[in-house]
Amino acid sequence: MTPPYIATMGWILFMQPRGIAEQMFPFFTIFRPMFFSFSGMVMIMSFNLFPFIYLVIKNILSEITISLEDAGAVHGGNFAHRMRRIILPLVFSGYSMGALLIFVKTLAEFGTPATLGRRIGYYVFTTEIYRYTNQWPIDFARGTALASVLLVTCMLIWYVQQLLASKYSYSIVGGRSHGKKIYRLGKGKIIAWLYIIVLFALAIGVPYYSIVSSSIMRVWGRGLAAGNFTIVHYINLFTGDTAGSRALFNSLYLSIIAATIAMILGTFLAVVIIRSKGFIRRFIDVSSLLSNTVPRIVIIVGLILFWNSPFMRPVTIYNTIWILTLTYVVAFLPYTVQYVKASFQQIDDSLFHAAQVCGAKRGYITRRILFPLIRPGMISGWIMTFIISIRELVGSLMIRPPGIETSATYIFRQFDQGEIPLGMAMALTTVGLTTIVMIIVQRGKKTGATAAS
Repeated sequence: MTPPYIATMGWILFMQPRGIAEQMFPFFTIFRPMFFSFSGMVMIMSFNLFPFIYLVIKNILSEITISLEDAGAVHGGNFAHRMRRIILPLVFSGYSMGALLIFVKTLAEFGTPATLGRRIGYYVFTTEIYRYTNQWPIDFARGTALASVLLVTCMLIWYVQQLLASKYSYSIVGGRSHGKKIYRLGKGKIIAWLYIIVLFALAIGVPYYSIVSSSIMRVWGRGLAAGNFTIVHYINLFTGDTAGSRALFNSLYLSIIAATIAMILGTFLAVVIIRSKGFIRRFIDVSSLLSNTVPRIVIIVGLILFWNSPFMRPVTIYNTIWILTLTYVVAFLPYTVQYVKASFQQIDDSLFHAAQVCGAKRGYITRRILFPLIRPGMISGWIMTFIISIRELVGSLMIRPPGIETSATYIFRQFDQGEIPLGMAMALTTVGLTTIVMIIVQRGKKTGATAAS
């Protein structure tokens, strides 16, 4: 739920000179050189990306049935042997795919290199592409060359990922017991809980404490001094015609439109993919997912070159607010496609056959059977597109028209210009809005499931 650039800003506020750490724990200054270095950058990106591996491994482990481990125990295998010969081979495929996914996400990451990387003089593909295409002197030739290298690298990694997935995949769900083997940690429970507490304190506690405390400071320079706390920055975001309120409104407006368009297009593509066969199905399926494989900054460079080309000048939407909407739709369309496909694939064809036998027309079947059953996938795709669009940074920075701010660009610029409390108030508001939306959706799903049962 937390964009990487916001978490990185929280860490910078915590570790910088006269930052939160120095005010609370003066001895933390000995760690400052280590943080403002390549090692610190790796640490922050690791905290941002480890949930991907966690989710992949958790899902695989939950599918390993008790019968597999019991078979190994019956044949004399101890815990270490079963771990080496049963668990690790089954986990390897998911782990390798998760590791390659993190590698690609690290290559395509912009927020952390743009905030911390610039301070330590460490430049990567994304920050250099941004510099060549958005800062004077503009050099699109070098920018597009870097984007091409990044694109080829990510596509090669995606190909390797597909090879590993096909070679090291095992069927672990069968007709026998689906129970899971439960291991008691015993004395190791203390170590496990200590690890979890430290991990979450560093990954979540430190950045959010810095963000919250900074957002209520009247003057950043006075720090945590008594009398230096106020909520006026939050009031400015929701009242009056301030830059912050306009940026927040722009993000909400654009995200709602983009999510709605992506839901409509994604639903249509998902239905076409499921209903089609052969080459057409594979072509549409791969095309709809391509924007999720290609780094976002590469897509944005392509959109800039296309809509700013001479033959598009009479009807171009470049330098208008609609180019932002198009960027969000193109970048996040795969989420809706995947969610709707997942819902569609759970529908048995017998439902449609029964409706046809009863004389129902195609339009009636679509309206009364298909759409009600795939509605959860459509809503999930809409919510995911909305949540990611409202906090999108690199696309908003590179392609927004002059005079238009979004919540992400507002946070980035306020932080860059030293207006820390305003930027952090917007950051916390953005994360809070997306969290509230997720909670509402989850409660709606539970209520719907309860009513259906």
